[in-house]
Amino acid sequence: MTASPTPEQLEYIQDNATEPSPDGTEKLTLDDWMRFPSLLVSLVGLVGNSLVLWLLGFRIPRNPFSVYILNLAAADALFLGNTFGSIISDYVSYSEFLSLVLTYLTYTFYTAGLSLLAAISTERCLAVLFPIWCRCHRPKHASASVCAAIWAVVALLWGTDVFFCYYVINDGFCKKVVTIELGWLTLVTPVLCLSSLALLLRVQCGSRRRQPPRLYLLVLLIVLVFLLCGVPMGVLDFLYIYHNFPVPFYLPRLLACVNSSANPFIYFFLGRQKHKRRRESLRVILQRALGDKQDSGAWREGRPPHTHHDSEMTT
Repeated sequence: MTASPTPEQLEYIQDNATEPSPDGTEKLTLDDWMRFPSLLVSLVGLVGNSLVLWLLGFRIPRNPFSVYILNLAAADALFLGNTFGSIISDYVSYSEFLSLVLTYLTYTFYTAGLSLLAAISTERCLAVLFPIWCRCHRPKHASASVCAAIWAVVALLWGTDVFFCYYVINDGFCKKVVTIELGWLTLVTPVLCLSSLALLLRVQCGSRRRQPPRLYLLVLLIVLVFLLCGVPMGVLDFLYIYHNFPVPFYLPRLLACVNSSANPFIYFFLGRQKHKRRRESLRVILQRALGDKQDSGAWREGRPPHTHHDSEMTT
């Protein structure tokens, strides 16, 4: 749960970048030390997410699930790119307007990633709990429509916030926009947790018979990493805005960078086969993690794949 930064928060970030030492020189603060690993993690994550974007965009036939992963990789890459740009802009040539734009874009892509992750978890949960309904009544282009709606809502929220809070400077309307943003994020986060919990219980019950599908494990892992590394950014920012909670600005952002950078490694880790001697391409590994070739062909024909739950229903 994160809200857009207030002018006081931006001023706090700028004024506490360095602290003067007794001899007149500037000494590094905790925020400065957090910036260096944030730069490194952002670069690694940009490479990983760019590779996922290239493979899903040009090398692998897309299915409804991979559409979500494609958009999530785009949100992660843009978040990491803006975080990297924000840190560089503080050191190279500081511009208040540039810092404002990069900060707001960073929050936008963070919110988009959270919303996409909630959509992924919810759809996997529905596919497990209601397989017949998903097979017969799921719209063909539902994934693309949901992703487009998420990007539109997030862009509208944060664009309105920037316009009224920093351009028109309407405090009354600005507070209403921030309240709407918090309401959106407060709604999305429980949906993410509840759908993931339902999926976890279903996987736990189904794993007694056979190994759970990679797709379910993938969703659970990326949700778990987000809860551990992504949520602190929103929670700490919320505490700071409303309770003046003194937290290092770049510490939760470092954790958020770890969250966005970890997803490609999760895809490739789950997609590889442990006992396979022959070296496989990254395209094959990623395609296996997101669904086998039979599932991809079923999705291209406009019908959901034959899932593990479906197999149990027919036996």
